[in-house]
Amino acid sequence: MKKIILLVTIAVVLFSCNKLAEGEYIITGTVKGMKTGLVYLEKQSPMGMGITALDTVKIVDGKFEIKGKTGEPEIHFIQVDKLNGKVPVILEGGEITVEVDKDSVFKSKMGGTYNNDEFSKFGIESNKIQKKLQKSVMDFQIKNKTIIEEAQKTNDTVVMNKLKKEYDIIQKEMTDYTFNYPKTHPKSFISVLITQAMFNNRNFTEKDVEKVFNSLDESLKNTKPGKSIKQNLALLKKKPVLK
Repeated sequence: MKKIILLVTIAVVLFSCNKLAEGEYIITGTVKGMKTGLVYLEKQSPMGMGITALDTVKIVDGKFEIKGKTGEPEIHFIQVDKLNGKVPVILEGGEITVEVDKDSVFKSKMGGTYNNDEFSKFGIESNKIQKKLQKSVMDFQIKNKTIIEEAQKTNDTVVMNKLKKEYDIIQKEMTDYTFNYPKTHPKSFISVLITQAMFNNRNFTEKDVEKVFNSLDESLKNTKPGKSIKQNLALLKKKPVLK
């Protein structure tokens, strides 16, 4: 009986230690091929003006741990000292895992929480599509290299628009996958970022953006990018219609 009580007590203590409060996160990371070093948790500064380091931790026996608290999901970066490239992660409450590939940082993996699992899946699928399109893209660039350079020098928008349409056709599979993603993943943080990017794509109208935005989960609408989309839509509606 005493043994059972002891085991239950230990289990309760362990559960209490691992339970995170609202908004708290713990990033548990590994760096293949690196026993010691420094890891920085970084965030893009407001208005895209550079990168700011928020936390610095040591790598011990190839592992590191970063703890903290955040208000809502946001894109952050893991930068390992002396390595080229950053690992993007979605900083949110929960236990986040990061596997940094020392030799190919872009092959690093993230997961643990819903949004980071989805982010990882999105990246894997995007890479598959881009790899499939790689030859067509290279052929297009080689074939039109001289034409592009000349059009840029003379500011020939007719030629540039024509080439862009041809390039868009090559990239159609990637474009379709990206902009259809929010329709099938209304709770994924990536979806609200993609919806925000629709404003900068001439293939989408204000109504297209609004339709996708309205289909998103309420939790996404209340994030910073969600509020920005809402504000932009409101401003567009106030603009006078040209006759």
